[in-house]
Amino acid sequence: MDLIFGKNKKEQLEPVKAKVTGRIPAWLQGTLLRNGPGMHTVGETRYNHWFDGLALLHSFSIRDGEVHYRSKYLRSDTYNANIEANRIVVSEFGTMAYPDPCKNIFSKAFSYLSHTIPDFTDNCLINIMKCGDDFYATTETNYIRKIDPRTLETLQKVDYRKYVAINLATAHPHYDGAGNVLNMGTSIVDKGKTKYVIFKIPATVPEAKRKGKSPLRLTEVFCSIPSRSLLSPSYYHSFGITENYVVFLEQPFRLDILKMATAYMRGVSWASCMAFHREDKTYIHIIDQRTGKPVPTKFHTDALVVFHHVNAYEEGNCVLFDVIAYEDDSLYQLFYLANLNQDFEENCRLTSVPTLRRFAVPLHVDKDAEVGSNLIKVASTTATALKEKDDQVYCQPELLYEGLELPRINYAHNGKQYRYVFAAEVQWSPIPTKILKYDILTKSTLKWAEEGCWPAEPLFVPAPGAKDEDDGIILSAIVSTDPQKLPFLLILDAKNFTELARASVAVEMHLDLHGLFIPDTDWGAKSQTPAEAPQDEASDGHAAPRA
Repeated sequence: MDLIFGKNKKEQLEPVKAKVTGRIPAWLQGTLLRNGPGMHTVGETRYNHWFDGLALLHSFSIRDGEVHYRSKYLRSDTYNANIEANRIVVSEFGTMAYPDPCKNIFSKAFSYLSHTIPDFTDNCLINIMKCGDDFYATTETNYIRKIDPRTLETLQKVDYRKYVAINLATAHPHYDGAGNVLNMGTSIVDKGKTKYVIFKIPATVPEAKRKGKSPLRLTEVFCSIPSRSLLSPSYYHSFGITENYVVFLEQPFRLDILKMATAYMRGVSWASCMAFHREDKTYIHIIDQRTGKPVPTKFHTDALVVFHHVNAYEEGNCVLFDVIAYEDDSLYQLFYLANLNQDFEENCRLTSVPTLRRFAVPLHVDKDAEVGSNLIKVASTTATALKEKDDQVYCQPELLYEGLELPRINYAHNGKQYRYVFAAEVQWSPIPTKILKYDILTKSTLKWAEEGCWPAEPLFVPAPGAKDEDDGIILSAIVSTDPQKLPFLLILDAKNFTELARASVAVEMHLDLHGLFIPDTDWGAKSQTPAEAPQDEASDGHAAPRA
């Protein structure tokens, strides 16, 4: 496992041509752009957690049956500061960094004070977000980094706080049909209130207001939800949307703000300030996008931890939403590098297996309904919503499948009724060994697996003019632990899960987290090779230094 998790990966700055076996569909023209941790040691210092590693972007450019690969570390302020010092000097959630021990006592005291309200890292290692014509590397702090998807160059550093009052934000935004970005963030103790903020970034800037302005400048908040605890807001990694509603789970996996404010002084990481409270409930918030107001009924379910929402939609006066749920927070604990690199099989046995669960929430509750009655009348699910006293409703999910993570769907069906989930299969370990297609209607699966291969999140790309939901292909970057087998880009037929092609590259590929596919039509670069594509320049002259 040290080959996958412990070893720093080298950049591949110049495009390298992959060896393609099989046949890539002629219509597949574009770039798969991915993000994830690639460097876990700097000098003699080491990150504690795999999710702390420095962001390494990589891309597969697919044109005319050929594939070119390249990778480049995100030149964040965090990266530059660490490399210059040859040690970890910027804290991540699982690793607290400290100033040079040679600094005098006044410098150390100032460092303690400055960490009371931390300025979080801009090590944007989780996902890629499209905003208007621009692309950003994202993480869960208030920072995002603009990147050039052709060259993987790092451009501007963007602070969400200039446009919306949040300290944390998800790395899993949603997009509507017009390309507008919908996202959520947490505002910590803003004017004495801790709240969850839902905001929208327009896809375009009106001509009259353009003048080189980014759509971020027109960000607007359309709903704020007070945290149930002023000093312990819920952690959340994603959320769901339907055509008319937003689904947000306020789960009892919470961040203690007072502990976080003293973490640096106490010599502990911010991750140690997060705790799962299994005795508490998970509260389900349904927000009407048209009014910006939550549905007044109070919905709740048992304590759980959700990292990834799969999809949500409306049916029969209900909101149905599917999530990958855990019984506790053990997944985060398992990704400490000490667990991944020593006694791997013993340390990484999942105490809580991720399960695909479907919840159903009634949009209107009959006040005359009896206490204890099931308010869900749709026949498509066995999920229940039981009426309780004081206008509260207890939601119990339908269990659909056990042992899957990193779910993706045909995004054309996002917020709508759908049938297929594409995901990585995980069993006793949090590390995926298979890719699967789950059919919600028939409850059947198709799987791909190969000895010594560790697949990344499977991404669905629809075929041109597709009529069926699964008419397209699946892309996944595969890391190999077999010394005789190079890492490769896997291309599957999404209907039958047969392999169409693979593109092998003689590079040190890292196991990534999330990303997106950019069709050539999205940037008009169809005739360009990766090496010929022009470099984007930061419009305000504040491009990150190049290392």
